[in-house]
Amino acid sequence: MKSRNFLLVALFVAVMLSNLNAQSNRSSTDVMVRQSDGSYVVNTTTLAKDVIGFRGNTPLKLYIKDNKIIKVEPLPNHETPSFFDKVKKGLLSKWCGMKVSKVSATEMDGVTGATFSSKAVKENVKRGAKYYMKHK
Repeated sequence: MKSRNFLLVALFVAVMLSNLNAQSNRSSTDVMVRQSDGSYVVNTTTLAKDVIGFRGNTPLKLYIKDNKIIKVEPLPNHETPSFFDKVKKGLLSKWCGMKVSKVSATEMDGVTGATFSSKAVKENVKRGAKYYMKHK
């Protein structure tokens, strides 16, 4: 009976470790996806999980074509909607058209009244651009 319980526990642990490994591999490959038109989409969810805005993570998707950012799109987050709307309107479009190689050297002004969210978004963009430069 004890050996049977041991086997069941061992099997359970093996399955759980296999699932964790599959999830970690999936998330690392899902960080950047090449589209059929030659553009790339970089998802900062795992790249910047330690970057905290006012109320948590502020993950983004960076759309990049011909080594230029064409769009920055916010992903679901827990930021205060009224303040994060200011960030979406006043900050995200500032990177559009910018060469990816210039992102880390460019200082963007944040949005007044949404300082923490702005700082988190800026760091997400920098990490996404850095990842793209290293893995394209």
